[in-house]
Amino acid sequence: MSKTSVAIIGTVGIPAKYGGFETLAEHLVEHLGDELDIAVYCTTKKYGQTERQSHYKGARLIYLPFDANGIQSIIYDCISIVHALFYADVLLILGVSGGFMLPFVRWFTNKKVIISIDGIEWKRHKWSKLAKWYLWAAEWMAVRYSHADISDNESIQNYTAIRYKTLSQIIEYGADHTMAVRPTPADRERYPVLAKPYAFTVCRIEPENNIHLVLEAFAQLPKRTLVLVGNWQNSAYGVALHQQYSTYPNLYLFDPIYDQRALDLLRSNCLVYVHGHSAGGTNPSLVEAMYLGLPIMAYDVTYNRTTTEGEALYFKSSDALVNQIQQTSVADLKAQAAVMKAIAHRRYSWSVITRKYAFLVQRVMQTSTKSNLNSEAGSQLSPDWLLQAGLAHLQAPAYFYE
Repeated sequence: MSKTSVAIIGTVGIPAKYGGFETLAEHLVEHLGDELDIAVYCTTKKYGQTERQSHYKGARLIYLPFDANGIQSIIYDCISIVHALFYADVLLILGVSGGFMLPFVRWFTNKKVIISIDGIEWKRHKWSKLAKWYLWAAEWMAVRYSHADISDNESIQNYTAIRYKTLSQIIEYGADHTMAVRPTPADRERYPVLAKPYAFTVCRIEPENNIHLVLEAFAQLPKRTLVLVGNWQNSAYGVALHQQYSTYPNLYLFDPIYDQRALDLLRSNCLVYVHGHSAGGTNPSLVEAMYLGLPIMAYDVTYNRTTTEGEALYFKSSDALVNQIQQTSVADLKAQAAVMKAIAHRRYSWSVITRKYAFLVQRVMQTSTKSNLNSEAGSQLSPDWLLQAGLAHLQAPAYFYE
């Protein structure tokens, strides 16, 4: 019996060296390569000629000369989708950039489509009004014309249930690829900050990650140290913040770190992890910090509360973050860290996550019927039905409009 052929579309590529979708793709290949025939689309913009492999961990790699992010992601995803139609049984599309292609896939082929909408992308502040309109429309097409859609967070499932009357499959991210690293003398020489207590953040330097709030808070606390790793030079926002705060002696503003050990070294030895993300669903950097057993101070939106099961510390302004830092004892942080670790070990392991993807591939291959909420969607859903289905959170539509 031949294997089901799956094309993974929408990532920068593997081996993973960029972000959450890339890490997901690598673990799907690693865990499911024996039972599925997997191909992964990669961008030549991030993999030089000498880095390009024809196969990786059994998966076939297909390279395209377009960026996987930004405006070129539309071309990148659309060409990937067209190419995949010639061989793949299932198109696993991560992100909605190529959403306008999906009606044609459904109308003219028998290929199966699984879409992960990756949070509510059209609400991100970094996009222009035109880009937001495109992403909103692409999201509608992607959810409407897929055979199954994935939410990585209950709050995103909430959103798709109300807006699209579809019951998406919740599949989060794994975090057990992270490691607690004990510093060596060489590590301490390379990163002198390891000798003192410090807060840590790693993220893309974008407004919706509220870097300005975090830096503003720590600038008011000269005795508290912050290490912040990100792509400072990729936007005017990042450049301006780096210029404004790089002279503060308690602020360590590092460029992106792609070496897993070096990143885990800095993460796993911090006193507290500060998570400023306000968009998206289950953020990989957050579940990784939880898995390492770090206490969490997170921006107060439902995505983060859902991921941390309401057990983290939350802030929505620089003053609120200052208060949390000043009023929370080390003992309280250690107690919270244990709770975060327990949640992560229960929910965010790659063995669990990849089996959910395997089940979803199997399901779409066996049926063309998508799980919809029909006339009972949104605020009209029966409380009894929601409770029995384990979906009582769908009764809170106010969550969608953050």
